[in-house]
Amino acid sequence: MLTSSIVAGGLVGLAISFRNLPDVRQLRNFLPSETTYIYDIKGKLLASVHGEANREVVPLDRISPNLKRAVLASEDGHFYSHHGINPTGVGRAIVVNAVAGGVKEGGSTITMQLVKNLFLSQKRAITRKLAEAVLAIRLEQILTKDQILEMYLNQVYWGHNNYGVQTAARSYFDKSAENLTIAESAMMAGLIQAPEEFSPFASMKLAKQKQKEVLGRMLELKWITQQEYDDALKQEIKLGRIRSFQGSALPYVSNTVSQELAKKFGRDALLKGGMRVQTTVDAKFQIMAEDTVKKWHNSLLEQGLYKNQIALVAIDPRTHFVKALVGGVDSKVSEFNRATQAQRQPGSSFKPFVYYTAFATGKYTPDSTVDDSPVSYRDGNGWYYPRNYDGSFRGPMPIRTALAQSRNIPVIKIGKAVGMSKVIETCRTLGIMSPMEPVTSLPLGAIGVTPLEMASAYATFANYGWQSSPTIIARVTDSSGNVLLDNTPKPQLVLDPWAAAAIIDTMQTVVNSGTGKAAALDRPVAGKTGTTSSEKDIWFVGTVPQLTTAVWVGRDDNRQLASSATGGGMVAPIWKDFMTKALKGVPVEKFKSPSQFPRPKSN
Repeated sequence: MLTSSIVAGGLVGLAISFRNLPDVRQLRNFLPSETTYIYDIKGKLLASVHGEANREVVPLDRISPNLKRAVLASEDGHFYSHHGINPTGVGRAIVVNAVAGGVKEGGSTITMQLVKNLFLSQKRAITRKLAEAVLAIRLEQILTKDQILEMYLNQVYWGHNNYGVQTAARSYFDKSAENLTIAESAMMAGLIQAPEEFSPFASMKLAKQKQKEVLGRMLELKWITQQEYDDALKQEIKLGRIRSFQGSALPYVSNTVSQELAKKFGRDALLKGGMRVQTTVDAKFQIMAEDTVKKWHNSLLEQGLYKNQIALVAIDPRTHFVKALVGGVDSKVSEFNRATQAQRQPGSSFKPFVYYTAFATGKYTPDSTVDDSPVSYRDGNGWYYPRNYDGSFRGPMPIRTALAQSRNIPVIKIGKAVGMSKVIETCRTLGIMSPMEPVTSLPLGAIGVTPLEMASAYATFANYGWQSSPTIIARVTDSSGNVLLDNTPKPQLVLDPWAAAAIIDTMQTVVNSGTGKAAALDRPVAGKTGTTSSEKDIWFVGTVPQLTTAVWVGRDDNRQLASSATGGGMVAPIWKDFMTKALKGVPVEKFKSPSQFPRPKSN
């Protein structure tokens, strides 16, 4: 108690010296921030982004008591008993931060959060924390607790460009804020600290985890009963739909750009900073890609692939600029971006990473022989017997043929020979960051990857090992024209050029005479089909020297598409249709031969 009194007294004393802080009485006259504009590569306006874009203010008596309790439990359990600061919480935070030499713990009350969001920078500093406390004390002298809580709930950011409880409730649960259940309220309250991370649209698992934490705190405070706690955990959550960027052009592009900007500059800069953003995407090219996806979605429905989704990413391998990015069949129905957010198994389209790793050792070439014959490996307490897709064995064959025919046993043998850890190193170099273990089945692609990761990885092969970070943003300036970000490509050599050319050469055989024949164009093409063993994910990832494209087809519920679904039969034609349109008028180029590069010396 003595420590708390000293802290409180010290902060009140500091309030006298903070004479240059904003006048909280101006709060109701707060002016909207400057809008950020997103353009395509040719200057066409795609979207405008600002913090006030998606807000509907509602009075406190039209907000569910469940949500009020959930937010208070999560953010400030003593809200109605303190005077702007929680001396115990702030005192603990000051001690922790002093020991750490910087801000490690918050201790912010709801009143402090409100004044921070409205008046102060987001920089985490001890001086800012003191300013928050001072302004919070002042605010509580002129507004009632209910007025502060109402303002907070209408001001706070809930994710996906939703400000205030009403628009958030409509987006997440398709209902008014006054009708939220305990379960829904706890899930919403869990969003406040990191809304994009804990959004149920992004990860229901993480959202449920945070919901349980909030419910636990409500139970601890005796604001709900044990029965209400148990019932809330069992309640099925029925989601609404993301409403950000309604009416904007090309929402898959706009949302991806906004996420990249928020990661780079912070969400406040995106929503209030008045940035001018030039993307790498041509609007006409993007629309052509979206139309292709819609057309083939209808075609696949006719072939019996119900509830299927399609994602497409096209990248210029010379720059790693994203040229088209389609995250689903219809952004108006669902803005979930399967191109950047859905981690799905690549199946056999993973195999080139294994064979590249082998080529890079200098011990193997595309014509090295590998035996497609029965083999078994120790697997825990049992044995693992890999099999080919058709169940047959075809004996000795060149690596080139093994990849063209998408044989499983040869790639596992090569992976074991070079070391699965080396294969993982290759994947990391190529920008594939999903968790993976050096297990025997790794070469068959039993990991999660996004279509963007696959397109970027193959683009690095197509550029003979030269890589820039894949991006959808070319340039960012402020409203005065000052450059904030310049993504002019700065390629680095990250792979062995001979080995990269060798895997491109081998993947040309896949298209010329293997499982990818349906992707053949009137120009050289390198690519690989992918079909998971349960037909849940089917792929074609392919490239010409000027454009690399990944196409994925699957279901959001991760169920089987159809027993006959294959990447070669159903996705390669989509890829071919898109590339035929995309390359219209583009000169035919041949890939460089591996013989144009020095072969690595055998280790």
